[in-house]
Amino acid sequence: MKPRSLPSPIASTSPTNSSLLRTRLAALAGSLRASSRLLGGAPSLKYDGRVERDADRDPGTIRNNDAFKTSTSPSPSMLFSRYSTLIGLLAVAGSAPALSQASKLNRAVRVAPNHEPAIPRPEQEQAAAKRLAGLLERTNKRPNILWFVIDDMGYGDPGCYGGGAAVGAATPNIDRLAREGLRLTSCYSQQTCTPTRSAVLTGRLPVRTGLTRPILAGDEITQNPWEDELSLARLLSDQGYHTLLTGKWHVGEPEGMRPHDVGFDEYFGFYPAQKEITQSLDARRYPDLVLDESRMRAYEAIAPEDHLVHGFKGGRTEKLEQIESTEDMGRAEKRLADFTVERIAELAKGDKPFFIEHCFMKVHADNFPNPDLGPLSAARFAYKEAVAEVDLHVGEIMAALEAAGVLENTFVFLTSDNGPQMDAWPDAGHTPFRGAKGTTFEGGVRVPGIAYWKGQISAGRESDDPFDLMDLFRTGMTVAGVPMDTLPDDRYFDSIDQTSFLLEDDGQSRRECVFFWWGDTLMAVRMREYKLHLKVVLPSATHMHIDMSTVQDLGLSGWLFNLYIDPREQLAVGHRRNAWLASLGAEARAHAATMRRFPPKDIGLGR
Repeated sequence: MKPRSLPSPIASTSPTNSSLLRTRLAALAGSLRASSRLLGGAPSLKYDGRVERDADRDPGTIRNNDAFKTSTSPSPSMLFSRYSTLIGLLAVAGSAPALSQASKLNRAVRVAPNHEPAIPRPEQEQAAAKRLAGLLERTNKRPNILWFVIDDMGYGDPGCYGGGAAVGAATPNIDRLAREGLRLTSCYSQQTCTPTRSAVLTGRLPVRTGLTRPILAGDEITQNPWEDELSLARLLSDQGYHTLLTGKWHVGEPEGMRPHDVGFDEYFGFYPAQKEITQSLDARRYPDLVLDESRMRAYEAIAPEDHLVHGFKGGRTEKLEQIESTEDMGRAEKRLADFTVERIAELAKGDKPFFIEHCFMKVHADNFPNPDLGPLSAARFAYKEAVAEVDLHVGEIMAALEAAGVLENTFVFLTSDNGPQMDAWPDAGHTPFRGAKGTTFEGGVRVPGIAYWKGQISAGRESDDPFDLMDLFRTGMTVAGVPMDTLPDDRYFDSIDQTSFLLEDDGQSRRECVFFWWGDTLMAVRMREYKLHLKVVLPSATHMHIDMSTVQDLGLSGWLFNLYIDPREQLAVGHRRNAWLASLGAEARAHAATMRRFPPKDIGLGR
C-alpha cells in the first residue's frame, strides 16, 4: 500500500507579512539576473514572486515535540536571510522547464517528477533483475545487506586507493574487499558527516531534509527532521528485515531522532562523534574546559550522551557502560565490532534477512589507541593506529559472515562519510585531491567506495563512473525487493538505483550528475568528467578547511575543471578550453528548479 502524502514541513510566512517578503525576494532576484549569464541563462529569467506555503498547517506554528524548541513562523527578514541563496538559484532557474532534459550532454531520463533522472541501461537492468530473481529462487531468502561507514577516512588512506603501508598503516582486509569486488574511483559523499548519514538513509539531499550539518552540543533545532522522513531502515523493516545500526549515529539524540525511532529495529552504539565525548575527559587537549570546574558544570548542561546505548524499536533504551576516560574511548571500537560479530551469528540462524549499518567511531578525531591491542601500524601515530584498527575489525566482521554461512547472500558496501578532517592534523587522513572535509572540492567529497558480493560481483572490477552514496538508498530497496512505488510522491528523491551498475560485469553508472551543496547553497555540479564550481570553500591557513575557511563567490565565470586532466582542480579550463560551460550551468538551473516544486525544510541549523 502506498503511504499517504505528508505535508511539507517548510516554515511559511503569515498572510500579513508575505507581501513584504515577496517584494524583498523579487528585489533579490532582480539583482541576481545578471549573474544568470554566468550559468548560460537568458537575461529575461526572473523570480515569479511566489512564496511556497504549507497549506495543511497552521501558518503560525511549527510542529514539534517536547525535545524541540517551540517556534512561531519566522519573520520575513529571517526567511529572507535563510533562503536568499536558494531563492537566488530559483531566480536563475527562472521559467526553465523543471522536468525536461537540461542539456544536450545529458543522457538521463526523468520517469517521475519527484525522482532524479537516470540514464537508461535496459540490458544491464534486465540482467541484474534476472540475477536477483535467480538468487532468491535458490536461497528462498532475501539478501542480507551490510554497510561499513568509516568516519572521516580519506580517499588516500586505504592501500587499494594508494595509501595503506605506503603511508604507515596497512589495510589488508579493506584491500582484499577491493580485489575481490568492485572498486569505485568516483564515489561521492556529502562534505560532512551528518549530511551524508542522513542522505544515505533517506535518499534525499540534506538541503531537502534540513540536516545540513552536524548537530553540535548547544544546538537547538526547531523541529524533528525525521518526523516525516522515510528511512531505508524503516522500509526494510517493513519488508521483513531485521535492521540494526551499530556505532556512531550523529543524526540527533532527542527522542524521535534516535536510530531506533526512525526505522531501525535495534541500535547499539554512541549518538555523537567520539571527539564530542572525550573533550570533557582530555585535559591535555582541552585544559580550559577540563581543568575549570565552573566551565565543566556549564558544559555538562549541554554535553552529548556519553554512554554506550542499546535501543530497540518502540523506544526501549538501555544505557550501558559510560565513557569515563580516553582509554575507554580507545576500547569502544572493539566493543562495537564484537557486538556486530555476535549479532551476525545470531541473525544468520533466523528466518529474517538482516540490514546492518556498521558505523565506525574512528577515524574521526580525536583518536585514541586501544590499549589492549598494542601497536597496529608502522607509523604509530594515533590516526594511523585508528586506520589499522578499523581494517582489523572489517576483517573480523567479514569473517563472521563467512562463519555464519551467509557471505554469498550478503551485499557489502564499504565507504567513508566524507573526506579527511585536515583541521585535526596530524590526527587526520590523506587525500590526493584539493580540499578536505568541509569543502566541495574533490578532497572533501570523493571517498573510497567498495562493493563486494561473493558470487554476484566479479572480482577485480574497477570503475570511474559516478556513484553518489545516496544511491545506496534506492539500490538497497531493489536488493531487498521493496517496490519503488512504495515511496510517497510529495517529496523529491535524489537517489538512483545503481543495482545493475554494481552487479553486472560490464555495468555502467546510471547517474549523470552529482550535485554538491553546503547548507542551503548549491556549490558545484559534476557531469561526466566535468565539474563546475559556483562557489568554493577556501582555507585561510594550511589544513584549516573548516575552522579558518571562507565561502568565496566566484567572478565572471564559474570554475570549470576537467577532472581527467586536472583531478586536483588546480586550473579551470573555463570556456576557453571546454565546450560545456553553459551545459553544466543548465544542469545547475534545472536542479535548483526542483527546490521550487519540492521546497526544502529548515530545522534551524543554519551554517
